[in-house]
Amino acid sequence: MEKLEVLKRCAAVKDLDEKQLQVLADLATSETFQVGETLGRQGRTAEKVYIIEDGLVGIYLELGPMTHRQIQSAASFELVGWSAMLPPYRMYTTVMAIETTRVLSFEGKALSKLCQTHPPIGCKVHRGMAATIASRLNNAYVQLMGVSSSD
Repeated sequence: MEKLEVLKRCAAVKDLDEKQLQVLADLATSETFQVGETLGRQGRTAEKVYIIEDGLVGIYLELGPMTHRQIQSAASFELVGWSAMLPPYRMYTTVMAIETTRVLSFEGKALSKLCQTHPPIGCKVHRGMAATIASRLNNAYVQLMGVSSSD
């Protein structure tokens, strides 16, 4: 799938117009992660932001050296690794491929610089990122409380 098509289907950047999406596409690199490979590890420096093109990743909370729990997952056209754009640039969770996953990757610093030098793009990207974070936080609260759609 072409970069522009992936970006158009990603809710986090849906408000960008065609020209703005092309600027974003020019920064993107395609990568593939095999099952078990990590896109980022909790507590380490986050360097890249990813939009999943195809596949599935687990989002894990590391509870100790040998213990982790999957708290969420992300699939096609979802954003992961947003920590690479926000100080202190540390991953709060570990993100690992559950199945072979193709992504568009963005160097966090380059994407941050783009957002600063192109404020209309930056505003829309940060709004989309905030919506992603809010949704994940809400889902975590629901999961923590044991609430389901059948309740």
